[in-house]
Amino acid sequence: MKIVVIGGTGLIGSKLVTKLSEHGHEAVAASPNTGVNTLTGEGLAEVLAGAQVVVDVSNSPSFERAAVMEFFETSTRNLLAAEAAAGVGHHVAVSIVGTERMPDNGYFAAKIAQERLIEKSGISFSLVHSTQFFEFARGIADEATAEGKVHMAPVLFQPIAGDDVAQAVGRTAVGAPLNGRVEVAGPEQLRMDEFFRKALAAWGDPREVVTDPHARYFGSELSERSLVPGDGAMLGAIRYHDWLNQNATGK
Repeated sequence: MKIVVIGGTGLIGSKLVTKLSEHGHEAVAASPNTGVNTLTGEGLAEVLAGAQVVVDVSNSPSFERAAVMEFFETSTRNLLAAEAAAGVGHHVAVSIVGTERMPDNGYFAAKIAQERLIEKSGISFSLVHSTQFFEFARGIADEATAEGKVHMAPVLFQPIAGDDVAQAVGRTAVGAPLNGRVEVAGPEQLRMDEFFRKALAAWGDPREVVTDPHARYFGSELSERSLVPGDGAMLGAIRYHDWLNQNATGK
């Protein structure tokens, strides 16, 4: 099968291209680095020729509210139009668990807009909603830091390894379209403040983690289940402690 991975040179995309190739598929990494630009449409017709599946794991270069909305709406419209012209039969997109629970978050609002375009496109689709990646844990801690202390809400948290996300997306891509969503999450559900208390200790990071029920997550206040999946989620196999041991830098 020819599977084009939009954002195929990024964190999840590069892992996905490798996994699909190992299983005998023609996996093509498409990104501005390879001459494909979903914002301008450059290279889309050429790379999609003969493709059966497109997987979109691209990300906005800016997280500013208006810019991220512009990125996901424009790139998704261009991509879907090119897929329709090329006869692509399955569109897979990676989104985030809990988007609909935090519409005040600019990034989540943009992902919701992206999903609505996909659902209305007429192209068979699958949406993979993932929890936060282990690889982003340090960034989450940095964003939550004020006056040298990391403020975290005592809510449920179930992060996942990038390798497990790529595996779940790959399985979805080669399967029949869901015309709906599947949720993927890590194997362990913990309290967010406790996860980061243990993580910072493991990193050798001296910052204190403060339990704060009103701590914001990239601008949004969290409820108990804002960031975790519902019943029936596909669970990864890699635990954070084991992942950290294999990735000594935590990156």
